[in-house]
Amino acid sequence: MGTVVLTGAVVLVVLGFGHPLYWLVAVAVLFLYVRYGLGASASTPSSAPGPAPGSAAAPTSYKAYRERRDLQAKWERRYRRERPLRHRRDESGK
Repeated sequence: MGTVVLTGAVVLVVLGFGHPLYWLVAVAVLFLYVRYGLGASASTPSSAPGPAPGSAAAPTSYKAYRERRDLQAKWERRYRRERPLRHRRDESGK
């Protein structure tokens, strides 16, 4: 992703010799990349304790864990109630 952004910025700078507005666009692209693209991934070091990026956040307390577990159970009961045949087929396949 970074290579694409940097290549695009270089192309905009080269085109900017004819139209200086492209230089402003290149600066804006680089700013947005550093602010949101590169900055978001660099702000969380990989050696930091906690869940892996992209995974669900770990509960901070037992109460939060219980609430999440109860909500999941509620959705599973609803699924079984609304789709009884599919649920039986899924269970028999296991």
